[in-house]
Amino acid sequence: MTFQTLAIISLVGLLGPLLATPQRWRVPVMLGELLAGILVGRTGLGLVDSSDPTLTLLADVGFALIMFVAGTHVPVRDAGIRSALGKGTARAGLAAGIAIVLGVATAVLFGTGHAPLYAVLLASSSAALVLPVIDSLKLTGPSVLQVTAQVAIADVAAIVALPIVIDPANAGSAALGATAVAASAALLYLVLSRLEKNGARLRLHRVSEDRKFALELRVQLTILFAFAALAVVSHVSIMLAGFSFGLAVAMVGEPRRLARQLFAIADGFLGPLFYVWLGASLNVLDLLTRPGMVLLGLVLGLGAVVAHASARLLGLPLPYGLLAAAQLGVPVAAATIGTQLKLLAPGEAAALILGALITIGVATVAAGVASRRQAGRPPGEFSGSTQR
Repeated sequence: MTFQTLAIISLVGLLGPLLATPQRWRVPVMLGELLAGILVGRTGLGLVDSSDPTLTLLADVGFALIMFVAGTHVPVRDAGIRSALGKGTARAGLAAGIAIVLGVATAVLFGTGHAPLYAVLLASSSAALVLPVIDSLKLTGPSVLQVTAQVAIADVAAIVALPIVIDPANAGSAALGATAVAASAALLYLVLSRLEKNGARLRLHRVSEDRKFALELRVQLTILFAFAALAVVSHVSIMLAGFSFGLAVAMVGEPRRLARQLFAIADGFLGPLFYVWLGASLNVLDLLTRPGMVLLGLVLGLGAVVAHASARLLGLPLPYGLLAAAQLGVPVAAATIGTQLKLLAPGEAAALILGALITIGVATVAAGVASRRQAGRPPGEFSGSTQR
């Protein structure tokens, strides 16, 4: 990888903020970055080599950091979120049940034999997408807390299940790896809580701020990389490593200064790099030569929308159910792992991403509808909510 490549990635990555600037469009920043990657990668101009080992490593770091930030967005310290866990779990379970039926039907229809994989994809949600959208649109109220719980539960469950269903031969080691990462996150929470209570974290913060050492950022990145290394060694996705670490930090309470530093790194450089790399790694032309895979992508996308829209049966307003359908991390990991292990048919990886893009488009529209509905209602209707 060269500085020229980094310059190209940084430049085309600006397409994300450019498309997201008109508020009426409500386009997620990552969508523009993904499209930019498609333009300069395998499908388009070929200016970015997604197989470059250095670029791939940086993209993995960006992915882990994105999932870490997503984990810190989960309002686990909010008393309201705990009361919403019951309904959130029930709705995630209903979506999973429907996803299993649709996943089996899809695998039979297309003859891929990937029913377990499709079921996990259809049931998954993306905390990395949904939670920032909720924050940016300032959506509040009991339904928001419930959909937040639903998305977090679905995301964690899918992250854990993905390595098991995509590579059944190594399911045992993947399950042990997921357990090891989860146990490490629980232990880290206990350590961080102790440091918070005895004032050690605050003393470190003061020294870092006075001397401009950025010690908190350095420590957090060290832990993140250690979690990612554990995930790689134990054959689970770095998604789980980043998200678990983020949840542990959220439970203790993320310092504002650290949040600003992470925002600069994740949203300013490594996040856009990851999405551009992802777009560059896709060969959308495979879809053009294989119409069946285009249809597969459409079915997966619409199937996920149907599965999550079922939450309306349990009292969740339809726009929030559609918002919960947004997918990203799990389809990306499935496409990446499946391609590396040569488990997917030609064009199937692109079909998985196409399905995810459909859910993002639907969720974007739904978020806009939810925002407009909230703006038109009296404030008292949302008195049960808490601001984050």
